[in-house]
Amino acid sequence: MGGTAWPHPQGGAGRAVDRFLIAGLIEARSCERFALLRDPVADPELAAFYGRLFESEARHHATYVRIAKEFADEETVRVRLAELAADEARIMPAGDPRPRMHS
Repeated sequence: MGGTAWPHPQGGAGRAVDRFLIAGLIEARSCERFALLRDPVADPELAAFYGRLFESEARHHATYVRIAKEFADEETVRVRLAELAADEARIMPAGDPRPRMHS
C-alpha cells in the first residue's frame, strides 16, 4: 500500500475499509503464526508468552475490523473482508513459504 493512492471504486471510504481490513488480515495471520509457535512448545513460560502474543494479535484484528465499520455498514465490511481473504488465499501460494510475522 505504501503512500501511493490508487483509484478505488467506492472512493475514500472504500479505500479506508480496504486498508483497515488488509491490516486486520495481516494481524490474523500473525495470530495464526503465534498459535503455531505456542502449541508445540514444552516450556510453559514460553508457551504462555506466545499465547499472550496470539491474544494481542487477535485483538488487533478485531480492532481493525471494528474501525472499518466506522466507514461502512457491517454487511459491507463482512462481504469485503471475505473477498479480501479469498484474494489473500489465492495469492499466498506464490509467496515465500517461510513463516514470518507481518508478512
